[in-house]
Amino acid sequence: MDVSHFTVSDGARLAFRDQGQGLPVLALSGLTRSGADFDYLAPHLQGVRLIRPDYRGRGGSEWTGAASYTVQREAQDALELLDHLGVGKAAVLGTSRGGIIGMYLAATAKDRMLGLCLNDVGPILHRPGLEKIKDYVGRNPAAKTHEELARKLPRLMTEFRNVPDSRWLSEATRHYIATPDGLKISYDPELRQSFLEGFNGPDIDLWPLFNAADGLPLALIRGANSDLLSPEIAAQMCARRPDMIFAEVPDRGHIPYLDEAEALRGIRDWLALMLQPGRGD
Repeated sequence: MDVSHFTVSDGARLAFRDQGQGLPVLALSGLTRSGADFDYLAPHLQGVRLIRPDYRGRGGSEWTGAASYTVQREAQDALELLDHLGVGKAAVLGTSRGGIIGMYLAATAKDRMLGLCLNDVGPILHRPGLEKIKDYVGRNPAAKTHEELARKLPRLMTEFRNVPDSRWLSEATRHYIATPDGLKISYDPELRQSFLEGFNGPDIDLWPLFNAADGLPLALIRGANSDLLSPEIAAQMCARRPDMIFAEVPDRGHIPYLDEAEALRGIRDWLALMLQPGRGD
């Protein structure tokens, strides 16, 4: 679908997609991803206005440097997008990094939120998953073509099972750019520097951000084989919010694609809590 652009308060030109009518859902992607990451989910949503920004430095958005690639700045950009579109409140669907931004918004701009759905992320991130991200973020893959990478991905991502070959190829083409010199990442390489600053810094307690979602319709989607969101932390999240909708997706690691049957049931049950007349006004 067509990508639009707008300019935020610091002058950066950012890209976004806006489709459908109904309940506004602000879909926030993972660390290195773009709004296109929700292409698998989009056809399955009804009665929803799906708003998908590309973070600065990713997708079709302007590269603004490592110092600006922070949760706080990206949360502000998301709010400014809602302002640009004239949307007062939105349900937030956050994948990985997007879920952290969603929890941050719950703590700092709860009046702009209708609900929060977290895709394979929580207030404590499991170290093995962070180590894996550290290994690849900001680096180009060794594969020369999308087809070569698609053949390698099942061996590199063993936590994903029963994935069709067509999906591996879709993932390769979605996240990497083909050049005469091989595949290249589709985002600003300085994102690595920003990630490493957080990775090497002190641990941050995100439980207050999770607790800030109190009163909001809440859902959690977890890949059964996730190395970023442990079963123990997911269980603690469920214990703190017994009303939270919880869906675990078999044969998926970090992150579920969100078009799996279990993920769709969880998301639809979450949306049903908000798909009432006047809730998206």
